[in-house]
Amino acid sequence: MKDNIQKDDICDLCEINHPHPDKIHDAITHKLDDETSLRLAELFKILGDKTRIKLLSLLVAEQEMCVCDIAESLQMGRSAISHQLRVLRSARLVKYRKEGKEAWYSLDDDHVVRLMCQGLDHVRESLA
Repeated sequence: MKDNIQKDDICDLCEINHPHPDKIHDAITHKLDDETSLRLAELFKILGDKTRIKLLSLLVAEQEMCVCDIAESLQMGRSAISHQLRVLRSARLVKYRKEGKEAWYSLDDDHVVRLMCQGLDHVRESLA
C-alpha cells in the first residue's frame, strides 16, 4: 500500500526539470496580489457554509424574500437566519430594504447570481 501511494504521488509530478519561461512570465503577470487573494479566500469561506448556500439559492430562485419567508423555507428560526444574513450582508452578497416592519433581502448584484449559478452547474455536471 505504501508503495502505491508513493507511485501515485510521483505520477503527477514532472519527471524532468524543464521550466517554460513564457508560461512563467504569463503566470507572474496574472498572479493575484496578497490583498485580492485574501479577500477572495474570505469570500469562499463565507460560501463554504451549507446554510448560507441554501439561503442564497432561495434568493436566486425567488429574487427577493422577507426574513420570515426565508426562515420558514429553511425551517430555521428567524434569529439564526438573521445571523446568516448579517454575515452575507457584510460580505456584500446580499442587500436588504425595509418595507414597514418587514426586511426584504435579495442578492447584492448579478455577480452573486452568476457565481451561484456557475457553482451549481459545476456541481450538477460532476454528479451526472
